Amino acid sequence: MLHILVPCHTAIKVCLNNKKLAVLTSMSTHTIEQLEIGDKLTNQQLCDIFGCSPQGGMRKSNSTNTLVLVSNHIESIYEDRWDNDVLHYTGMGTTGHQSLNFAQNKTLHQSNSNGVGLHLFEVFKDKQYTYAGQVILCSEPYTEIQPDREGQERTVYVFPLTLKSSRRYITAEDRQHTYQVKENKAKKLNDQEIALRVEHSTRKPSKTRVKTNVYERNVWVAEFAKRLAKGNCQLCLQPAPFNDKKGTAYLETHHIIWLSQGGEDTPENTVALCPNCHRKMHIVDDNRDIELLTQRAKHQIETFFNQEKAQ
Repeated sequence: MLHILVPCHTAIKVCLNNKKLAVLTSMSTHTIEQLEIGDKLTNQQLCDIFGCSPQGGMRKSNSTNTLVLVSNHIESIYEDRWDNDVLHYTGMGTTGHQSLNFAQNKTLHQSNSNGVGLHLFEVFKDKQYTYAGQVILCSEPYTEIQPDREGQERTVYVFPLTLKSSRRYITAEDRQHTYQVKENKAKKLNDQEIALRVEHSTRKPSKTRVKTNVYERNVWVAEFAKRLAKGNCQLCLQPAPFNDKKGTAYLETHHIIWLSQGGEDTPENTVALCPNCHRKMHIVDDNRDIELLTQRAKHQIETFFNQEKAQ
């Protein structure tokens, strides 16, 4: 079931069942209390409901005593990530070091005592805000080093948030679309930009519980592994068996130690393989191949950064 909020202030529930479309009309007005998990809003609808600013990832509203948090998975420079039911949400401030006393960072930090309601929206598609529900700050914020908008290293604050009364809502379509957008962006970056993204990526993959655990792989690490392979399978060392529609050598990324077995989402644990060798690693997973791929990944990474230093 897909809930769509439309500009005319009429809620429409669209149900697809046996290829039949049923449209049910309800609610003449919308309030915060009437929002349902998974509702998809435009930016204007979000602002109308919460009485907040149309811009920014943290939007404070005095009229509704709320703080809207937007986790944009396709455009933001921040690396928000889920670990089961906890969202590690990067604080406010796009350039320079962040501060806990700055603007809405302070509001969020004090949210367990200041009475401000926290509402989370996630962006999987451009200009579409999916309501995730109310959240609470579940532990103290901590610091990380992340690049700012200008690519300069800086200290940011990360706020651990958990959903108040439900689990995360995300469709397979939204997840796939998000990864595709990031993958397309990754292909347009040069080697140095990819390496910078990889350097500041978390070693732990983002994980979401649906019916089974789904590991959200780091697109920057995947693209970096393909760049290092230079069109050749890192196991059989043969050229990719074919090119894709854009003329790029077709290789598939593989985690040497599987993520489901505790492997890290890092360049050291990620290689690019031809489809045949990739299937072999999932069926046979021979210890000799694992050791060989580990050595080759390490060697290629060292070679890349040594060449970078020499330039």
